Amino acid sequence: QMQLVESGGGLVQTGDSLRLSCAASGRTFTNYTMGWFRQAPGKEREFVATINWNGGNTYYADSVKGRFTISRDNAKNTVHLQMYGLKPDDTAVYYCAASRIRTIMVITTSLYDYWGQGTQVTVSS
Repeated sequence: QMQLVESGGGLVQTGDSLRLSCAASGRTFTNYTMGWFRQAPGKEREFVATINWNGGNTYYADSVKGRFTISRDNAKNTVHLQMYGLKPDDTAVYYCAASRIRTIMVITTSLYDYWGQGTQVTVSS
């Protein structure tokens, strides 16, 4: 089992920034593609960003492209999501996830094997 623990969420105002972190343990971190997803009340969980095993490739949802940056530190078994220019529509629980698939950018929830418990991000207008 891989354990994923998110941190860094909070209540911010429109235009503010936040940096989410996810600490992984229990499995070899570099064997996994990492992703961030989010789920707003009454909505399905949606893809936000993903990063391949060595950090060389990233992919973003159109809704966050240019505002969010995903990164990973394989020496520390962590993945981050730097969020700029936050909007009320970004309000959601943000989840970190790990996928054994390493050959493609993974954007589908069903292809992720492990999930964190989530961290709440609330953006006030």
